[in-house]
Amino acid sequence: MPREGEAPPQIDARTPADFFEVITRAVFQSGFSWPVIAAKWEGFREAFAGFDPAAVAAFTPDDVDRLCADARIVRNRRKIEATVFNAEALLDLDEKHGGFRAYLGGHGGFDAASADLQKRFKWLGGLGAYYVLYVVKEPVPPFEEWRAAQGA
Repeated sequence: MPREGEAPPQIDARTPADFFEVITRAVFQSGFSWPVIAAKWEGFREAFAGFDPAAVAAFTPDDVDRLCADARIVRNRRKIEATVFNAEALLDLDEKHGGFRAYLGGHGGFDAASADLQKRFKWLGGLGAYYVLYVVKEPVPPFEEWRAAQGA
């Protein structure tokens, strides 16, 4: 996990589960400190079926209720429901584009990819989209330039 001011580690995302894990982390990190989420991440991995998007997309309302009571994760019902929705969205894009990486690369640049991620995935804002694209090694502008352009 990065220290204050350090960039998060990048990964060689190859499978839908790799991409889904990064998206899920972006969702749950929103509003929390990195160390809080890092400390619970193995619990997230277990609770969300190893980030297998097909398994999570099949979660029922009873599964959501179970996760809302699971102390191994952040028990935010809206984020849990968003994660189930996001699993379905990822599978749909993966199928329609011949892979999630192909979907990401089909936008012609960072701004279009970021905007589309924010439109398609629940609870994924601008910083979350930047995080996802950066971590999976898609081209992104330098962080300070991007933040300045956001007015931050």
